[in-house]
Amino acid sequence: MSRAADPGRPAPRPGALVAVLALGTTALSLLQSLVVPLLPAIAAQLGVSANAAGWVLTANLLAAAVATPVLGRLGDTWGERPVLLGVLAVMTVGTLLALVTASLPLLLVARVLQGASYGVFPLAISVLRRELPAARLGVAMSVVSSTLAVGGVVGLVAAGVLTRDGADYHRPFWIGLVVCVVTLVLTAVLLPRRPATGSGRVDWTGAAVLAAGLVLLLLPVSQGNAWGWASPGTLGCLAAAALVLPGWVLLQRRRAEPLVRPALLADPRVVVPNLAGLVTGVGLFTSFLAVLQYVQTPPGTAGYGFGASVLEAALVYLLPGGLAGVLLGPVAGRVVARAGALTTLRAGAVCGVAGFGLFAVLRDSPAQVVAAGLLTQLWVTVAYAALPALVVAAVRPEETGVANAVNSIARSVGQAVGSTVTVAVLAAGTGATGSPSPGAFTAVALLGAGSAAAVVAVTLVGRRVPVPGARAAP
Repeated sequence: MSRAADPGRPAPRPGALVAVLALGTTALSLLQSLVVPLLPAIAAQLGVSANAAGWVLTANLLAAAVATPVLGRLGDTWGERPVLLGVLAVMTVGTLLALVTASLPLLLVARVLQGASYGVFPLAISVLRRELPAARLGVAMSVVSSTLAVGGVVGLVAAGVLTRDGADYHRPFWIGLVVCVVTLVLTAVLLPRRPATGSGRVDWTGAAVLAAGLVLLLLPVSQGNAWGWASPGTLGCLAAAALVLPGWVLLQRRRAEPLVRPALLADPRVVVPNLAGLVTGVGLFTSFLAVLQYVQTPPGTAGYGFGASVLEAALVYLLPGGLAGVLLGPVAGRVVARAGALTTLRAGAVCGVAGFGLFAVLRDSPAQVVAAGLLTQLWVTVAYAALPALVVAAVRPEETGVANAVNSIARSVGQAVGSTVTVAVLAAGTGATGSPSPGAFTAVALLGAGSAAAVVAVTLVGRRVPVPGARAAP
């Protein structure tokens, strides 16, 4: 792997480089989760319906799906530094706009700009692969990727702290702005200029077709509960996606310089982490949403729950998992290096099965719910530590960015599916009390346990796939 030095700039210290890239991925996940508890306040303060406010999440997800593969490819082609700085600048502008806007259309524009943040993670992995020796790469990738799960908890806690007692929904965006500005400055100072690992040009036509296919897929996934799953809009989008996405694959096969090589997408060594990322995304949002709604349910009317505020829900029930993730990140990287990424991923998924299983049968006390949340957070943290190692081991250096971008999209699709299905199951189980029935939460827990079990199955299949340069999984 070539690591040509910038003649005017010394190589950065590994610790400082990992820290600034971890801060960037924290900003990504923070901006993603920050608005989840804000949706009721946004609807009330902007005078719009709950369904309209839901587009604050959808717009961000669609922008991410469109931008992430292009940004990953641009990083491989132009070099990570200019692309990463551009992404951070767009994130900063979007967050500033979210702070000053007072209308839903402008807030949606801000969320579209913030959607560029999803490109930070694949670019960060490319930088680490370029700058660090192999002996330090595994732990570094684990630390950076674990902040994807940790930042989500930080966003929820920040939103709970800053919007308690009906405060202005703009306030949590100040946290996002500070993190974006600090990350932009530190990246400009610490990230060295390097020549690009790849060459050629970006297939903009292929990017446009892929963007159309992903939007057609994600629109009904994210809006199906509002539109109706049998509505013409939902079925029409899904049918169009079923045509456009295979057409994109055929188009890529005809391109001399495709956006993503079809052979890369079909490589079993890449399919395994992409499937695992998809299902882990389902489990992440299933856990977040189920725990948040359960603990906030008033026990006097529903017969269960703890009547927690948004702040209490974040601090008591989600923050312990986030703190555990911070401590676990470096450890998970060392486990990946010693035991192998597939074995580590499988062990984490077993924790996910245990956590959701515990939530399915024992949730009468806060301690039980906290324990369940810790186990599911452990799964997600370990999975996010292992997935980049699997992707990097499978692809050429000049494809690191775009390959991790595809994996990021898989996780994002999984999160959208997990969110939509969880909301649908809980809504279907809502009775005369206005709260979901206990059986609805049990069904959601079983869904989460099934997603974790699916990851175990994927790793058992994946251990038969040879990974060059890595130990075979037992």
